[in-house]
Amino acid sequence: MSGKKSLMKKTSAASVSGKSQAALMGYEEFLRDLKTRIRTAQVRAALSVNRELVLLYWQIGRDILQRQTQKGWGAKVIDRLSADLRKAFPEMKGFSPRNLKYMRAFAEAWPDEPFVQQVAAQIPWFHNCVLLDKASTAAEREWYIHKTIEHGWSRNVLVLQIESGLYRRQGKAVSNFAQTLPPLQSDLAQQLLKDPYNFDFLTLGDAAHERDLERGLMQHIREFLLELGQGFAFVSSQYHLEIGDQDFFLDLLFYHLKLRCFVVVDLKMTEFKPEYAGKMNFYLSAVDDLLRQPQDHQTLGMILCKGKNKIVVEYALRDTQKPIGVSAFQLGEALPEEYQASLPTIEELEAELNSLPLADEAKKRP
Repeated sequence: MSGKKSLMKKTSAASVSGKSQAALMGYEEFLRDLKTRIRTAQVRAALSVNRELVLLYWQIGRDILQRQTQKGWGAKVIDRLSADLRKAFPEMKGFSPRNLKYMRAFAEAWPDEPFVQQVAAQIPWFHNCVLLDKASTAAEREWYIHKTIEHGWSRNVLVLQIESGLYRRQGKAVSNFAQTLPPLQSDLAQQLLKDPYNFDFLTLGDAAHERDLERGLMQHIREFLLELGQGFAFVSSQYHLEIGDQDFFLDLLFYHLKLRCFVVVDLKMTEFKPEYAGKMNFYLSAVDDLLRQPQDHQTLGMILCKGKNKIVVEYALRDTQKPIGVSAFQLGEALPEEYQASLPTIEELEAELNSLPLADEAKKRP
């Protein structure tokens, strides 16, 4: 009898559990949706706070400028104002003399309030401070603001892009995109290419070959992708193609997420030569035939050379039917050979370290 009661209890519990699960059908989906909405609201709130803060700082800077101009207030007023504001609002940060000077410079750089509300306030305050310090013209600052909004750059990435001269390099590659791609695709592809590319994270001597350059880029793939720009997804190095019973290898193969196409990169440790365009044309035809899917756009070619003559490149690409861009690259400065010869080897350094008293003490420790 007790066995039957136990079985009835289990059956009843299973029934309740089943009803409970049935009642909660769709709960996980509901929870995911709520989480997404809450996170979106948090981001919007943070952006709203940032906009209000940047606009407040702009207004403070504008008022300081006006009073210094109209009433003849001197530079010392900023120190006094800083002390009074920090006393009145001890819980708030941002009223240091240095930051008040940034507010004044910010208002001076952007006198148009609608522009501040609609554009400059879309990026964090300290991003704007970086632009005031490192970008020299209003056009350059505005360009970096739009790129920061578009790509979501952190402050460190923004500094890196400014110091690498991205504004002057973006879209400067010599290409035939205008003749080989539809207008929208052509404009976007052109803006993605730089000239020159800055590979200062690599130091290769004059005797280095293309494979040395390729290995160096693969060893620093994060820095390489950052220099290429957003949207490049790495596929392979030395990608193998079998064509007509012959083996061919692409130096680097990428897929660009925004352009929706493969990008073939050919590395050259010499100045550009016209035959490089013919070789790239061959590679692009092969990739379009063997790898390209119906939803993909036409494959792009990038030839990265140690140097180039613009006129020679233009002639080489003029009648080429495949979209190709040619850019130079810059490497970090290698240590002169006379200094390299005087440097100790790794083995010599290890032997020297092992001979130090500190090393002996470290060996004795458990």
